Amino acid sequence: MRITDARLQRVRLPLVHEFKTSSHSKTFLEHILVRVRTDDGHTGWGEIASPSSPYFGAETVDTCWSIAEDFLLPSLIGVDWETPAEAAASWSKVRGNRFAAAGIDMAVWSVAALAAGLPLARALGGTARTVSAGVSLGIEPTIAGLLDQVRSHTAAGYKRVKLKIAPGWDLEPVRAVRAEFPTLDLHVDANAAYRWIPEHVDALIALDVFGLTMIEQPFDARDFLAHAQLQQRIDTPICLDESIETLADLQTALHLDALRILNIKVSRMGGLTAAVAAHDLAVSAGVPVWCGGMHEFGVGRAANIAVSSLPGFVLPSDVSGSDKYYARDVTTEPIVAVDGTVTVSEVPGLGVDIDEDFVAAHTVQSIDLN
Repeated sequence: MRITDARLQRVRLPLVHEFKTSSHSKTFLEHILVRVRTDDGHTGWGEIASPSSPYFGAETVDTCWSIAEDFLLPSLIGVDWETPAEAAASWSKVRGNRFAAAGIDMAVWSVAALAAGLPLARALGGTARTVSAGVSLGIEPTIAGLLDQVRSHTAAGYKRVKLKIAPGWDLEPVRAVRAEFPTLDLHVDANAAYRWIPEHVDALIALDVFGLTMIEQPFDARDFLAHAQLQQRIDTPICLDESIETLADLQTALHLDALRILNIKVSRMGGLTAAVAAHDLAVSAGVPVWCGGMHEFGVGRAANIAVSSLPGFVLPSDVSGSDKYYARDVTTEPIVAVDGTVTVSEVPGLGVDIDEDFVAAHTVQSIDLN
């Protein structure tokens, strides 16, 4: 198989609700859609779901565009390959830039599955027919507003809620949510906002009494030792996100007992190829995994659902319905969650159709490569 041409489209969509984390807030998202076409007439889609600013990680939409246009796609176009892993080898000399690579890798997987007549989930080795979905709630102006959000999403059937926390916004919101929802599958995500200083460590330890499913990424991405030290002092499992960019990171964290749950983000790890490998390593180590999200449009969300069908994804993933984030998505039919559950597509390829007219209307930059 050979990619003959590709298109990058920078697409901007407004969010239905402002989303705030420990580092920044956003009212819209710009992601890069990747379209590839093969010499046998198949079309595949991927999504580069990098944030616009370098707060989650070093990459931004601008850097991803540059790397995809100047290095990744030129390395891939015209190269013969039989498997997505062979296609990924074409850009293996490019260091880092995993968000950029993830969108290309996703497009390759979707076109390979389509050509093979397989749903993406089955091509990846997935077995589940449905995926349990959770929601991620940002930092709200008030605890009352946060409780309104939790009530709304639990009423819609979501059985897991993740709360963003930061120093000063941790104990009180968690206490309030847990008091009203004593049996809710509840976890918190700090996005590396805490430091190994007494007041921060004390606050994190104090969260141990609330029966949380996990505390996600409390410390800096490279600070494996702080995560291991905290895990020794609390019963609540530590989950790592930003820390795990490569399989070597995961091996280090496992060796140090710095995590007991793994958040696999397709974008953070460089694509579906790396995500499947991380899943396999975690399963062999007895570590449960779930799929985190980057507020993907329908393209990336479909890929997340597909990878979440693998057997090691035993915890609810960030694959909630498109309507939670966007009034209208880039797919002709939105992804829908019913009672907190999303159906895994059985349609060959990515499993969704792209509304190219809608995409074109919301494209702020595009380029064709061949």
